[in-house]
Amino acid sequence: MRLDLSADVAALTRALVDIESVSGQERPLVDAIHEALVELPHLTVERDGDSVVARTSCGHEERVVLAGHADTVPINGNLPSRVEGDLMYGCGTTDMKSGLAVLLRLAVTLPEPTRDVTYVVYDCEEIEAERNGLRRLARTRPELLKADFAVLMEPTSAQVEGGCQGTMRVEVRAAGERAHSARAWMGSNAIHNAGAILDVLRAYEPAGPVVDGLEYHEGLNAVFVRGGVAGNVIPDECVVTVNYRFAPDKSVDEAEAYLRDLFGAFEVSVTDAAPAARPGLDHPAAAAFVKAIGGKAKAKLGWTDVARFAELGIPAVNYGPGEPTLAHTKGEYVEIPRIFACEDRMRTWLG
Repeated sequence: MRLDLSADVAALTRALVDIESVSGQERPLVDAIHEALVELPHLTVERDGDSVVARTSCGHEERVVLAGHADTVPINGNLPSRVEGDLMYGCGTTDMKSGLAVLLRLAVTLPEPTRDVTYVVYDCEEIEAERNGLRRLARTRPELLKADFAVLMEPTSAQVEGGCQGTMRVEVRAAGERAHSARAWMGSNAIHNAGAILDVLRAYEPAGPVVDGLEYHEGLNAVFVRGGVAGNVIPDECVVTVNYRFAPDKSVDEAEAYLRDLFGAFEVSVTDAAPAARPGLDHPAAAAFVKAIGGKAKAKLGWTDVARFAELGIPAVNYGPGEPTLAHTKGEYVEIPRIFACEDRMRTWLG
């Protein structure tokens, strides 16, 4: 299957959407993207598994990365794509094949950008981190990602969202002592004891730290509760899984220390963590990007792969035409005028 990169950005979006690419099954789409990019004489193109990296070499002092993932969540009766007025429906329209189309249109139409550009299309973003293509590149081919600034084409409703919050999941354990439920006073009910954990969560007041001029909004929530032995046994353990979304003024270690202090009366174990990313809007390339895009940058309250760039010391923002609240839904769509607007604004920045 061939992609026509000379088509306008809306037509290209639809072509990308109609090539099914559920996580782990991106190869047909990535093959088509690779074959289209290698034909462009102004790009040096490398393939790494089901990821593609294409670079300009104009000799500019600055280099920026434009990155987007090729995979989608599983199909939910929402392929092939369809257009109704200014809306394009289909799996991946908003997350994030419209952003990918903008990236590819810039790659083909800007042979001599004002900054050197590295275009990265990667696999397996929507599933477990161990399979993430950008993570793989960052660990095995970091030289391909070297840059002064990066833009991840995640859905942001065509607004700049700086950096991202970190995320951590911990298990908080309340202990008890088993007993027959007919003689409950002889034991200690761990599920009842876990009420103190929920009291801490109910009393929590979200912090709103300002980082690089952007205000973040932290969150701390129970997401799972596990406990119980049998219908006639007083349980000796109850585990509350807590998800902490922390601003980029904290490291992973600092976030863990905060939770251990907050739940000091209980055993706490970390099950999963990903670092936050500072937006770095004071960097000249970032400032020029925000100026070219227009509007006021805001904080990214979720976690995205910009954190991987932060680990490499590269400031990064999220920017794309998709509507984030529609991501992963059956009725996912993108507003077609936003796709053109994103392309025009980024062309102004790079052209």
